[in-house]
Amino acid sequence: MTIDKADLLNSILESLDRIHHIKLEDVPNIDLYMDQVTTFMEKQLKNTARYPGEDKILTKTMINNYAKNNLLPPPVKKKYSREHVLLLIFIYYYKGILTINDIQTLLNPLTERFFHKDGFDLGDVYSEVFGLEEKHVDMLKEDVVRKFQESKGTFEDAPEEEKGLLQLFSFICMLSFDVYIKKLIIEKVVDCFSAATDEGHKEGKKNKGDKPE
Repeated sequence: MTIDKADLLNSILESLDRIHHIKLEDVPNIDLYMDQVTTFMEKQLKNTARYPGEDKILTKTMINNYAKNNLLPPPVKKKYSREHVLLLIFIYYYKGILTINDIQTLLNPLTERFFHKDGFDLGDVYSEVFGLEEKHVDMLKEDVVRKFQESKGTFEDAPEEEKGLLQLFSFICMLSFDVYIKKLIIEKVVDCFSAATDEGHKEGKKNKGDKPE
């Protein structure tokens, strides 16, 4: 099987170059109805879908399920704020790798502390974490190239007509193992995050109890 490896690698790198997060200033700073929220998310994130135009980025059913699972505060008079949209963006990126419970563990403390708060708010959290994107995309591209080159050195003894297919399989395996390990690490860190927020709640209650009435 003949596989144009140069074209494949270039295609992958070009797709990584097209990855851009939704900038905070691009998120409407007015309250939106549900249809407006789904339209905004579709427009902004359609290039991240495997099958753009077919895969839905966000639906009304999804939003209702997120609210039902306490991932999203209820809308006010059927309208969603900018911070609702920021939470939906976080959920969109998390849902492919984390369980609903893990997403709750991460987002509920942020919602409690920073949702519709004065001063440091959810927008500040969003800008800080997504501001790391450009640097990490460059690092990711380097890692992909390294794994791709390594895969080209595998299956040297395989039949020539099967070598391309097997080397592509090798590349997929290396990427998959990387994702598998990182998922395990993320789950461990989520557990630490949960323990830290639980401890913070206990401290908060203790300090509140120490205050005079």
